[in-house]
Amino acid sequence: MNTLNIKSGDTVIVLSGKDKGKQGKVIKTFPAKGTAIVEGIAVTAHHTKPRKQGETGGIVSKEGPIRVCKLMRVCPKCGKPTRAAHKIADGKKTTVCKKCGAEI
Repeated sequence: MNTLNIKSGDTVIVLSGKDKGKQGKVIKTFPAKGTAIVEGIAVTAHHTKPRKQGETGGIVSKEGPIRVCKLMRVCPKCGKPTRAAHKIADGKKTTVCKKCGAEI
């Protein structure tokens, strides 16, 4: 099982691919696969068929998974993409911004 530096709710920036440079919020992570679903990134069109009476079919836009190695966390304080550093304070492990030192 892989450990990820990115969690649900983090703001990330895309480093490579068709959505390079875009920012979004992480909706869900899949540690076993090393992927994450990010709001507004890797959007694909899904064709849906109406299953119940009164339901409408059509083309629905949906976010797809993206590899975590292509994502970098954005610091909420300085607003820059940064790697995560870990600091132990008062017996608790916290994640810290490498650039400004603020707790993430």
